[in-house]
Amino acid sequence: QVQLVESGGGLVQAGNSLRLSCAASGRTFSNYGMGWFRQAPRKEREFVAAIAWRGDITYYTDSVKGRFTISRDNAKNTVYLQMNSLEPEDTGVYYCAAELAGRGSSWKADYPFWGQGTQVTVSS
Repeated sequence: QVQLVESGGGLVQAGNSLRLSCAASGRTFSNYGMGWFRQAPRKEREFVAAIAWRGDITYYTDSVKGRFTISRDNAKNTVYLQMNSLEPEDTGVYYCAAELAGRGSSWKADYPFWGQGTQVTVSS
């Protein structure tokens, strides 16, 4: 079982930055692929970024490429999402998720473990 706790959300103006953190319990965190997803009001939860277990392979949705960076620190059981040049369209609840294959994935169904989410609001 994996428990995930996100933090770092908040209200920022467009163009500014936030860094989200996701702390994981469990002694096998370093084996998991990790992902970040977001859900805007009245929209489906969508993929944002993912990272493989070793941190050497990352994936991003097109709308955040060049602005967001996913990283992980396996010694701290934590995955991060650095978000720069934020836009109002980035507003939503951000969730981190863990998958057992270790590869990272853009598919929600590949992730059995989810955090409770952290709210990000970007004002124009």
